[in-house]
Amino acid sequence: QVQLVESGGGLVQPGGSLRLSCAASGSIGAINTMGWYRQAPANQRELVAAVTSGSSANYADSVKGRFTITRDNAKNTVYLQMNSLKPEDTAVYYCRLRQQGWGFWGQGTQVTVSS
Repeated sequence: QVQLVESGGGLVQPGGSLRLSCAASGSIGAINTMGWYRQAPANQRELVAAVTSGSSANYADSVKGRFTITRDNAKNTVYLQMNSLKPEDTAVYYCRLRQQGWGFWGQGTQVTVSS
């Protein structure tokens, strides 16, 4: 079993920055992908960014150039640095770990971008 604990959400003004963290614990394999998804009210959950254990990353077009995903394999932690935030980035952000065909979710953290 795998547990994921997110932190770092909050309220920020447009143009501001936030950094999300997600710490994984439990039965974590050496090869996995960790990522961030988000879900706004009335919308489907969508991929924001993901990074493999080999540090290969991909991003949604809507966040390219503004968000950066990184990971610390020694700490089993993934980070999402979010810059130049826009109101449309407002959502609950979920951490996900995928390994060996299994997927695990965190509980989510709210990000609100508003003046």
